[in-house]
Amino acid sequence: MSAQLRETASELAEVLWREHTVYRERGGGVVIRGEHVQRWISIAPSGGRDEVLLRAGRILDGGTTAPARSEAVARLDAGTGELAATCRRLLAEAAADTAPPTPRRTAPARSGQQARQRRRRRQGGQGRRGGQGRHTSLGSWVVILCVAGVVALYAYNVSAAYR
Repeated sequence: MSAQLRETASELAEVLWREHTVYRERGGGVVIRGEHVQRWISIAPSGGRDEVLLRAGRILDGGTTAPARSEAVARLDAGTGELAATCRRLLAEAAADTAPPTPRRTAPARSGQQARQRRRRRQGGQGRRGGQGRHTSLGSWVVILCVAGVVALYAYNVSAAYR
């Protein structure tokens, strides 16, 4: 089965990418790396007869592989075209999972806002939440006024006791 996997992987790699690297995994499977597209495909024997487990993922900046984003089981005797179609679907799913999120604001941020955002990132998110400024909230003012009222009432009672 290992020789058949290696042969199928080589044929599949030629169909999928012009630039690729094919190598054997420790577990008996075969990996096809496409460095130029930052993706990888793994073909491993599955539990069923003549079935393979196809997994697809991305290659990180340092050259290490990220965990598989998607996987499927396919028949090994299905042919290179059908296996390539399955791999393309898995690669599309892996690419969709890693698409950068769309920005919430379309207007460019002002330089002061950019500096505040950089500071927040450096602090590890320990800053204010929800875009609030450094202003004291209404609830805080109520607490401050209540404490001041209690202190004033105490002072009035103490001064009245000495009259």
